[in-house]
Amino acid sequence: MSTTTAAEVPTSATTGVWFVGARGSVATTATLGGLAIGRGLAARTGMVSELKEVAVAGLVDVERLVFGGHDVVDTTLLDRASALAATGVIPTGLVHQLADDLAAADARVRPGVRADAGPQRDAAEQIEDDLHVFRREHQLDRVVVVDVSSTEPPAPPRPELASLADLELALDKSASPLPLSSLYAYAAFKADCPVVAFTPSAGPSLGALAELAKERGLPWAGRDGKTGETLVKTTLAPMFATRALRVRSWASYNLLGGGDGMTLADPAAAASKTATKAAGIESILGHPVDGPLHIDYVDDLGDWKTAWDHVSFEGFLGTRMNLQFTWQGCDSALAAPLVLDLVRLVARAHELGESGPLGALGFFFKDPLGGFEHALAAQWRALTQWCEYLGTLS
Repeated sequence: MSTTTAAEVPTSATTGVWFVGARGSVATTATLGGLAIGRGLAARTGMVSELKEVAVAGLVDVERLVFGGHDVVDTTLLDRASALAATGVIPTGLVHQLADDLAAADARVRPGVRADAGPQRDAAEQIEDDLHVFRREHQLDRVVVVDVSSTEPPAPPRPELASLADLELALDKSASPLPLSSLYAYAAFKADCPVVAFTPSAGPSLGALAELAKERGLPWAGRDGKTGETLVKTTLAPMFATRALRVRSWASYNLLGGGDGMTLADPAAAASKTATKAAGIESILGHPVDGPLHIDYVDDLGDWKTAWDHVSFEGFLGTRMNLQFTWQGCDSALAAPLVLDLVRLVARAHELGESGPLGALGFFFKDPLGGFEHALAAQWRALTQWCEYLGTLS
């Protein structure tokens, strides 16, 4: 698989990247990385969009991305980047070199919405206004909204919000009918912005919001970025299936720190994450698989994560065997390039008039919306075929 240092048919458009959770670890790492690449201070390692099979789509240059967003915390991007550098997530030298650029990006971060903020209709209108101002002030061709905020508990079924008309009525009558992730998606679509749902939260997946996106002709992608252990699982599971080896159990144990780990220490929030992490294995293998899936918070680990998996499988004549693997990595450093990839791909889809859930981007997600394939190799084929098609539309 070969790489290229620039998109083969790059677009000259300028694209805004609007993070929900703009001062969190993933958004800060992605912002710093985008700025560093734009100034020629960093390589593009880890960026799928730089592989020639994907770059053929004709993607916006990283140098033409402008960063902003919402957050509820006061910590600046520079402070967050310095903290990440102190734990080895990003190079300290880059933080010093890009201090002014980080400060400029931080000045574009607006106050986020809290759960107790009051009527969501008012909050949605403020978010929408922030997006319009961002687009206008920076003369952007489009803005892609990326949700990298804290994971929410699973959203209960809301049949009363099945249609867009019902949702609009609920926003007028009820103070808080939507999870915050879905409120942001609603406001983004109203502002004519595509959405990337990088967390397992409900986001744009509610039926009414899918209807709104279709009505506005907007693409969206999700859900829950596939960055570490699940990436390995969706690579290994097809091996067992295609060799006719029956997996009897698959136990997964995850240890992580940082803000994400602290959020997932809440069992309600962890339920969203474990649901998306578990979705792919049984789909790929075609039968139920026993085994626990745990996520435990260890403050000392910071932004680093360790996952240990034990797979018990059965071979010829019932012989029992097992496979074990350990994955150790930095979630932010793994997620950030994928975020930049998704922004570039979704922006291109929007530019070319694509709308609805982009199933071809399932390669990037644990719970791929708009498609049913979980095996990584098959997802890669779907992605590259789609990119080749987009390239023919240039």
